[in-house]
Amino acid sequence: MPAPGENLRINGDRLWDSLMEMAKIGPGVAGGNNRQTLTDADAEGRALFQKWCQEAGCDMGLDSMGNMFAIRPGTDPDALPVYMGSHLDTQPTGGKYDGVLGVLGALEVVRSLNDMGIKTRHPIAIANWTNEEGTRFAPAMLSSGVFAGIHTEDWAKSRQDADGKLFGDELRRIGWQGDEPVGQRKMHAMFELHIEQGPILEAEGKDIGVVTHGQGLSWTQVTITGKDSHTGSTPMPLRKNAGLGMAKLLELVDQIAWSHAPHAVGAAGHIDVYPNSRNVIPGKVVFTVDFRSPDLAVIQDMEKRLRQEGQKICDDMGLGVEFEKVGGFDPVAFDEGCVSAVRRAADSLGYAHMNIISGAGHDACWINQVAPTAMIMCPCVDGLSHNEAEEISKDWATAGTDVLLHAVLETAGVVA
Repeated sequence: MPAPGENLRINGDRLWDSLMEMAKIGPGVAGGNNRQTLTDADAEGRALFQKWCQEAGCDMGLDSMGNMFAIRPGTDPDALPVYMGSHLDTQPTGGKYDGVLGVLGALEVVRSLNDMGIKTRHPIAIANWTNEEGTRFAPAMLSSGVFAGIHTEDWAKSRQDADGKLFGDELRRIGWQGDEPVGQRKMHAMFELHIEQGPILEAEGKDIGVVTHGQGLSWTQVTITGKDSHTGSTPMPLRKNAGLGMAKLLELVDQIAWSHAPHAVGAAGHIDVYPNSRNVIPGKVVFTVDFRSPDLAVIQDMEKRLRQEGQKICDDMGLGVEFEKVGGFDPVAFDEGCVSAVRRAADSLGYAHMNIISGAGHDACWINQVAPTAMIMCPCVDGLSHNEAEEISKDWATAGTDVLLHAVLETAGVVA
């Protein structure tokens, strides 16, 4: 069934008010948010989301990984639900929109359908996936990965944060572990609305990014060991400086990424230095190398070169080194039918749009392996994300959610 006419729009003011209300929970220090997964702030955000969903007439499901599913019934009891959603957890210095727009935009779709009295054949569901960010418990997209069968639940629940606390223990502590087995739900399709987290849409003057593919990602944790000693009294020839070894490997990471320009990228974002004292030469460093590309062969080449050339650098310096792959996923091609529904929705609403490849990982990348999936992106100012200064406009948020509404209606089937 074709998408309804362009007269159907969501309530942009209500969506924006909801985004601002959620942002009051787990405030950051510079205008953004610190609502890391399985913290008390995460629990508070979940409670507010559940309250809003119940007020919108949805039943709330909760699985044993803490994934939340709010269901708006359809007219056909045998029809599989059409899912929307993203995540409510943030980076330690995160913005107000990364992930949250996808969850609260989905809620606004349901609210608007209620306002307009529209019924759908398929049920419509809103998902809040646990621990998408992976900043406290690596890897990212952890619970959607368990849902899709990528990780085992036992392995996921054994993940530790920097303080040695276990994911499973913290999930129970905040009171958001459900009884529903992970992955038992079947989906007709899923759509994830998200900010771009990059500068392309804003630079091109486009309202909507129609996401056709997602970059593959590889996270390798590198541990370099030397010998911590006094910075002033240790002669240069006798030093085993793990910090210097890391510096040389970081330069190597940059060279490897540049060798696959323009579509490959690489950097280290998480770095721990021990003992991290002003007058002690570092004896140990631990950092995570993040390589990304839409080409699997390129990712594999970057991983191989990091290990081979990084090993030689450390051997030549008399340093120990270990490489451990701690996360990643292959490049993603989203479902052509769902992508076309997004494109048709943008066309019918008159929004300027373009095809785009997601440079970041998202829950949709895992769900795409078990159900037809697509993503919708809206611009963000200067492409800035994972930063408290992350910003979007109300018009951008509204446009993205309007497209979500129409794509979901086409997929779920409007009942006359």
